Amino acid sequence: MLPWNQLATAAIPGGGELRLMQRGDEFSIKLGANELMNSRLGGSEEALATLTFRKLAGRERPKILIGGLGMGFTLRATLKVTGSDSTIDVAELVPEVVAWARGEMAELFAGSLTDPRVSIIERDVGELIGAARGRYDAILLDVDNGPEGLSRKANDRLYDAGGLAAARGALRDGGVLAVWSSGPDPKFTKRLRQAGFAVTEVPVRAVNKNSGSRHLIWLAVREATTPVG
Repeated sequence: MLPWNQLATAAIPGGGELRLMQRGDEFSIKLGANELMNSRLGGSEEALATLTFRKLAGRERPKILIGGLGMGFTLRATLKVTGSDSTIDVAELVPEVVAWARGEMAELFAGSLTDPRVSIIERDVGELIGAARGRYDAILLDVDNGPEGLSRKANDRLYDAGGLAAARGALRDGGVLAVWSSGPDPKFTKRLRQAGFAVTEVPVRAVNKNSGSRHLIWLAVREATTPVG
């Protein structure tokens, strides 16, 4: 078996270091001994996009925010399921991850970063959500390990009551907050409902529908408000 080679490292704001690894044509991004993502295991991240846009079928000129570039699985799947009239903002906090996507992993990204629908924003996705008022039709969060943060404690703010209120405010009526997680979290499901979302939990697999680790996606819909009078 081929050995892993370390290609690059990147400091995470607030502490910690990411390592970009390669073995043959396989890539891995690790934090310490923990593998955060692998180029062979993108099925559940792709599902984050495909499941979301089943909820948005028929919506014209959708505006989408993706939190976390990673290895681009969610972005590439979003490009496949949305039309030419869509606008896709991708927030990535660590500039080196963007550089790796344009450099060492460029073949994996297959030109998705230069698609005219896509804007890469090197900024905390929480800041973008907080500044948006009714801008987005969908917010797709593939940040850290899900609601239970692994790489950066500050990510927990995305998933607490304040963060969910901000996400709801950033969505248009009928918009979808979709959240990827490495596993279930009943407390987070409860927080989503308390924040005013209609919630569906969807179990998914890391490789395809039949194989790989079991992950979870929450589809939280901001239901349309009813005018008074």
